[in-house]
Amino acid sequence: MQKLLVSIALAAATLGFGLAAANAGTLDDVKAKGFVQCGVNTGLPGFGNPDASGKYTGFDVDYCRAVSAAIFGDPDKVKYSPLDGTERFPALQSGEIDLLVRNTTWTMSRDTTLGFTFAGVNYYDGEGFMVRKSLGVKSVKELDGATICVQGGTDTVTGLADYFKKNNLKYTPLVIDKLADVNAAYDAGRCDALTTDRSGLAANRLQMKVPDDHVVLDEIISQEPLGPVVRNNDVQWFQVVKWVSNALLDAEYLGVDSKNVDDQKANSGDAAVQRLLGVGDNDFGKSIGLSKDWAYNVIKSVGNYGEIYDRNIGPNTPLGLQRGVNAQWNKGGVQYGIPIL
Repeated sequence: MQKLLVSIALAAATLGFGLAAANAGTLDDVKAKGFVQCGVNTGLPGFGNPDASGKYTGFDVDYCRAVSAAIFGDPDKVKYSPLDGTERFPALQSGEIDLLVRNTTWTMSRDTTLGFTFAGVNYYDGEGFMVRKSLGVKSVKELDGATICVQGGTDTVTGLADYFKKNNLKYTPLVIDKLADVNAAYDAGRCDALTTDRSGLAANRLQMKVPDDHVVLDEIISQEPLGPVVRNNDVQWFQVVKWVSNALLDAEYLGVDSKNVDDQKANSGDAAVQRLLGVGDNDFGKSIGLSKDWAYNVIKSVGNYGEIYDRNIGPNTPLGLQRGVNAQWNKGGVQYGIPIL
């Protein structure tokens, strides 16, 4: 009887090991294949946009690169999957991509019903409207009876419906899945206005035939917290993406950037900086399956949050987006990195 129990225990242990091997986590899978498969926009200037050679750049793209740097010490071990609004969630659910960083709004249904987890907010936004200057519209409420272009598969469709119902306004939605087709329909005059996140409108405006013929209205009709998304069945992978996001904010707050990170690592006496950069006995990467210098690698190769913002979408870029609420909490905004401690 004792031998039988031992045999059963050994079999169970062997089976358990096999299941564990078969169900390796996303981080192990990423390390094994040698790259992060990142879902990005099909083409949104400033956030995720391919150049003539097909190379992707942008604010969201740099988050993909930051995760790559944390894992491999190299920001360019990323492959990009361009996804429209209707494609992005099935791609994440199926495992086609490891990570979705594509101006995606954090909502309850996406966190629960769809089985995703948001690893933070990288951009606080809100739904807005773009119209032709010639229309003479100054307020959203002046769009009563208008035809409005909106991208399918987005919560913008719901926000539009909610606002017009609440204000007893009539409208005709022109719902189109592909962003490029939405822009083309609006630019061709098939609708009176185009609605999406205001950051997206700043980018879309640049893609019009004559950008100066269009204006983004001041009003915001919803809250759109955008951020990186992972499947909710892998805690370790969620923690990797979450802490990379926090490290970018923490670095900016602590005054650590891509230009001074080597000096800070060698000479800073600030305990918080030492923890961030893995100085001395500080090894916070170990708990999430990363190296001791994971955050150093991120900052050295991609920069901190402020550098990413300014490089891609800030005041001195074609989008010209001020930091506003996306400034650090001590600079009048709401961005706040969770401390590495």
